[in-house]
Amino acid sequence: MAEQLKDLADDRALLGRTSTAERVSDILRSRIAEGYFPPGTRLSEDSIGGALGVSRNTLREAFRLLTHERLLVHELNRGVFVRVLTVEDVEDIYRTRRLVECAVVRGLGEPPYGLDGLAGAVAEGRAAAREGDWKGVGTANIHFHRELVALAASERTAELMRSVFAELRLAFHVVDEPQRLHEPYIARNVAILEALQGGDREKSESLLAGYLDDSLERVVEVYRRRVGEDG
Repeated sequence: MAEQLKDLADDRALLGRTSTAERVSDILRSRIAEGYFPPGTRLSEDSIGGALGVSRNTLREAFRLLTHERLLVHELNRGVFVRVLTVEDVEDIYRTRRLVECAVVRGLGEPPYGLDGLAGAVAEGRAAAREGDWKGVGTANIHFHRELVALAASERTAELMRSVFAELRLAFHVVDEPQRLHEPYIARNVAILEALQGGDREKSESLLAGYLDDSLERVVEVYRRRVGEDG
């Protein structure tokens, strides 16, 4: 925890003069997504507030915001913890992803599409794979799907999926098999990108739906075993 708090103190500069609960929650959300605070970790108000240089009230409001996003959970007389998802949570996350992401592709309209963000995420994933950085591949994969959602040009959809993708990272941290989890999807991201570059929405949606179904099966298989082992 000491190392995580030292890194967190480095984030204090991001708050600037107008530190707010929203900015604190942005920092903590990123740190949770990166695995600095793994699922099940108790978050100390004193330690985190001291590292970021914010008041107890500001930190508690940030905790409340992240609890609303289902990233944290408050346990009576115990404190605030990074949430540990259930298998049912994971299944619901993928159900939401399928509904939203496939609908985005289906509703794209006529090509050409603005695919620079998707192409950049593919390149990011390939570069991380060449370095053997499989967690980096996982991050690039999240970026790919975030850019896919961004094609809808809807702030509300992007905000919804930001929370969904943050929850998804909680599951990935428990699975903790990044190469097995993410490597197969590098080529599948390329296939989706190429279908969109060719203006074939129907093929893109079919590839995406199959991708999400296979990913759900793989994640749940390992997740169920890991949660069972921990329990």
